[in-house]
Amino acid sequence: GLSVLSGSHLELTGAVIAELRARGGADIAVIVGGTIPASDHAALRDLGVARVFTPADYKLIEIVGAIVDLV
Repeated sequence: GLSVLSGSHLELTGAVIAELRARGGADIAVIVGGTIPASDHAALRDLGVARVFTPADYKLIEIVGAIVDLV
């Protein structure tokens, strides 16, 4: 999972996913969290992000359930 608070979530996530794919980790679910504008969620999914969590996602049981579903 990546937690990004710097505002560079698109660039950093893209770099991490590219590196994972280059090393044979294309099947690894990437989860991103932080203060991420809703307008960037689709771009992150297009990069290959499995799930985006923001401060609006605060229900721990639901978050854990979503992560378990991905694994």
